[in-house]
Amino acid sequence: MTPRRNFLHLISGIGVLAYGGHQVFGQSSPFKAKVIVVGGGFGGATAAKYLKIFSNGKIDVTLIEPNQHFISCPMSNLVISGDKSITDITFGYEQLVKKYGVHLIHAKVEQIDSQKRVVALSNGKKLNYDRLVLSPGVDFLFEKIAGLDEDAQKVALHAWKAGPQTLALKAQLEAMPDGGVYGISIPLAPYRCPPGPYERATLIANYFKQFKPRSKVLILDANQDVTSKGPLFKKIWATRFKELIEYRGLHQIESVDIKNKTIQFEAQGELKLNIVNILPPMQAGKIAVDTGLIKPNQRWCEVDFLTFESRVVPNIHVIGDAIQNAQLMPKSGHMANQHGKVCASAVVALLSDHEVNPAPIYNNTCYSFVSKNEAIHVASVHRYDAIQKTMLPVQGAGGLSVEANELEGLYANSWANNIWSDFLA
Repeated sequence: MTPRRNFLHLISGIGVLAYGGHQVFGQSSPFKAKVIVVGGGFGGATAAKYLKIFSNGKIDVTLIEPNQHFISCPMSNLVISGDKSITDITFGYEQLVKKYGVHLIHAKVEQIDSQKRVVALSNGKKLNYDRLVLSPGVDFLFEKIAGLDEDAQKVALHAWKAGPQTLALKAQLEAMPDGGVYGISIPLAPYRCPPGPYERATLIANYFKQFKPRSKVLILDANQDVTSKGPLFKKIWATRFKELIEYRGLHQIESVDIKNKTIQFEAQGELKLNIVNILPPMQAGKIAVDTGLIKPNQRWCEVDFLTFESRVVPNIHVIGDAIQNAQLMPKSGHMANQHGKVCASAVVALLSDHEVNPAPIYNNTCYSFVSKNEAIHVASVHRYDAIQKTMLPVQGAGGLSVEANELEGLYANSWANNIWSDFLA
């Protein structure tokens, strides 16, 4: 294995020693704790698998996930641009059951009673837990944009949860006449996957360049500037897509008129588009809100970064995009994978009266494709600060691509295959 491939192997989270993970349940231990994990994405599936690994199989782990298959949001923009198929990013949960002994229930969580420690499911079942790991992802605040009702949402797609809308947006692009205008509206940060909207816009421009060269991409960003990999994206837009991409910062969407395919901004007036791709403001998934894990007037769950236990409700641990992140910590699939491992290690320690790892380290890498085979990346490392009781970025660690190239594209595909394998195989 080359040094670079070995690095990719490690950053995908396959090495677990950095998380303080160790098998603390002896083979003869009579203790059989019950842990329920809600949500089978990058965070939840990772937590379920590593709870079994770190406990030597002694914890009873149940994963609750309504969908039959996992469809990856990272890499899904390549499906929209026609460079991958939906099957390339779709996986089953079978190995978690067969190989690790995770109990898998395909149902929706209707209610969590944190006092009685009971989870009520859509299939009528009720499950007890000793500890609960909640990985609910994000939900959208559609009501923040006037006119974005249920009917409008069928046309003004977000495609920010991979699946049917991914294919629907792809179909819209294919049906749009050459010379049309596609616009993507980006909400104020924080939102899921900071570089994702810019990757999508770039890949769509690359598609237009090949098949609809008279068309245009408008990036309508509520933020003042590009929130991730800004200089790299801007260089690519200027050199490769000068006539195809236009970036407009400080464009906060106020309303949408689907019948006339127009969007209204707070300050810049009205704009007509052929395709309206709106990413609404986001918050922690609804079940987190309903369970009282979010403080008033907030959108995200506050957690103890040593254990990911909620700072509001005891015995519930929240991971992934739903949490109030620390400084420069992105809402990303890789970071959710890191959360899952640190949380699993902490839960095993708490249930067995062992010390929780006092100095966890998380790492993150976000790749963005700019064509079918070329990519760029940003990487960071975060260490727990015992004085400030939060995660802080490690100065001098991580880094940014120098330029987009095909080697980075190979690394990006390796990263995806490694991390999918890490929590699903």
